[in-house]
Amino acid sequence: MRIIQIRRKTIVEKRYSFKMGELITKVTYIKKHLFGLPIKTIHKYRQTYYGEIKDCNNCMLFI
Repeated sequence: MRIIQIRRKTIVEKRYSFKMGELITKVTYIKKHLFGLPIKTIHKYRQTYYGEIKDCNNCMLFI
């Protein structure tokens, strides 16, 4: 068993962008785990309809 692991997980989320309004997209989280417990989110990104990879900083989480 490894002590520190890096894992990716893709979740479907509702996001809000000023240009497009509400959008439902797949967001991929890259997290660091210690003994199986998540410690820190290293990076999160989303893939657009055209296959382009974008950072999640420019769109807000829609609740």
